[in-house]
Amino acid sequence: MKIIIVGAGEVGYNIAKRLASENKHVIVIDQNPDACRRISEDLDVQVITASGSSPVVLLKAGVQDADILLAVTDSDEINLTACLITNLLSQTTKKLARIRNSDFDAYHDNFKNQIPHIDTIINPEIEVVNTIRKLMDVPGAQDIGDFADGKVKYVGIRLKKDSPIAGMRLIDFHDTFGEDRPLIAAIIRNNVVIVPRGSHKIHPGDLVYFVCETEKLEKTLKLFGMAIHPIQRALIIGGGRIGSRLAKILEQDGVKAKIIESDRQRCHNLSEQMDKTVVLHGDGSDQKLFIEENVGQSDVVVSVTNDDETNILVSLLAKNLGVQNTITRIGKASYYPLLATIGIEKVVSPRLSAVSSILKDVRQGNVLSDISILGERGEFIEAIALETSDITNRPLRKISFPKGAILVCIIRNSQVMIPSGLSMVIPGDRIILFAIKQAVKKLEKLLTVKLEFF
Repeated sequence: MKIIIVGAGEVGYNIAKRLASENKHVIVIDQNPDACRRISEDLDVQVITASGSSPVVLLKAGVQDADILLAVTDSDEINLTACLITNLLSQTTKKLARIRNSDFDAYHDNFKNQIPHIDTIINPEIEVVNTIRKLMDVPGAQDIGDFADGKVKYVGIRLKKDSPIAGMRLIDFHDTFGEDRPLIAAIIRNNVVIVPRGSHKIHPGDLVYFVCETEKLEKTLKLFGMAIHPIQRALIIGGGRIGSRLAKILEQDGVKAKIIESDRQRCHNLSEQMDKTVVLHGDGSDQKLFIEENVGQSDVVVSVTNDDETNILVSLLAKNLGVQNTITRIGKASYYPLLATIGIEKVVSPRLSAVSSILKDVRQGNVLSDISILGERGEFIEAIALETSDITNRPLRKISFPKGAILVCIIRNSQVMIPSGLSMVIPGDRIILFAIKQAVKKLEKLLTVKLEFF
């Protein structure tokens, strides 16, 4: 597969790194010599220092035989132009554009129908805001997301000592909980990702990822000794795109929200945009300001400035003042292994959201969604089993899945089923799989060969 990436910033760099590690043929185009030099020195990809919206440059990069063009610069205009030019040069190339301007929000879902030269609009900030909102109401969850148009959820939870399932083997779940047993997709222990089998036990302190029907979420959380607690008061540190989008959603949900923003002009703009949200000018990491604003009375503190260190400090200060539910925006992947050790567990990343949005279109096979978790060490993949698939109409125990990959559940006629070795996938089923990073390439081959129409 040949992929051209226009933009060598953080998103472009990280998606190039991910695809290069999977032996994809990647060409990166950017006008910034320093950004190009970084990618050239770090990654095994082809780099062109030039404008990615130039037809001459795109032809030089081989756009006419490229499978996908990803336009992910910081400029919406350049991204749109790159897709338009690519459409003129090669209509068979799939085109993805990163668009962050809020003026396009009203057209986000059907934008590609309005402008046919774009196949997919990528706005990771919208995905991050949606994730934050879901995390707010489940204080014990460290990660949460949807499959099957919202009918199924995945949740990552740190297991407590008093949890009813602590110390249990997965094979015993059926006898204990019956059909209400949780679907365990992954266990993270001592920073190692474990793809579970029946003999595995879940220990206190494990980060456990489970999958369940959305309508059964509350019941499933009780098995982990946790509950849903809708919030009433929220404090947002950082009034940028993410902070302002989140505040507007909270206003619609009837949640009392405050934003602390350090830029005075931005505060003025926010105060004009918001209806009920209180906008405060100040340093979000100022402990004195926190005390004055009774931060300890907030149900949740969300730190989403553009500075990782500030966000970490804010969350630690909030915890020190008694706030149990904190959500932290982190951009640097190198921070992920260290965060849990200092008490920072609910983390969101626009970069990871961008990678997930892009991978859905990059993956071969009939893939509906592809969600990176754990700092890209694992992926949930949702796909449709088609008539051509060798995975269908055979017991799962007779199918060789790559080591480090597991079929988490089967969704058939809106019914969510926990698979066993005797279970069979039939054409039309939605299947949700989990795989560690090292197994994704082999799993993609399985999806390509056995799930894709020929």
